[in-house]
Amino acid sequence: MTMSYQLGEIVAERQVDAVAEEGSRTPVVLRIGKPLPDVLPGGDWYCPHQILGLGDEAVQASFGVDSLQALLLSVYGLQLKLAERAETASVRLDWLGQPDLGLKVDPEVHGLLPTPER
Repeated sequence: MTMSYQLGEIVAERQVDAVAEEGSRTPVVLRIGKPLPDVLPGGDWYCPHQILGLGDEAVQASFGVDSLQALLLSVYGLQLKLAERAETASVRLDWLGQPDLGLKVDPEVHGLLPTPER
């Protein structure tokens, strides 16, 4: 049985482009809802998310032992789903030319780590 979820309050959104082989661009919107306690007995937390413009637009959710884990797993789940859907649709996804659509944070790449004194 597939659970249906409501997106609820959107806490994060990003628009990326699906780029076809000939260069045409179509917007794809990623939405992440506010993490919430799971309503099932003994449940932890879930974080709803949705992809608009690239296949199935149903709201899905990722689960974690706390709200942060649920949120992080939603971002990771979106990465996996986007890669799969882009391959199926034979498009390349782009967000400001960033690797991984800017969904992964590498402090070294983004200059967030302090530089050693020389």
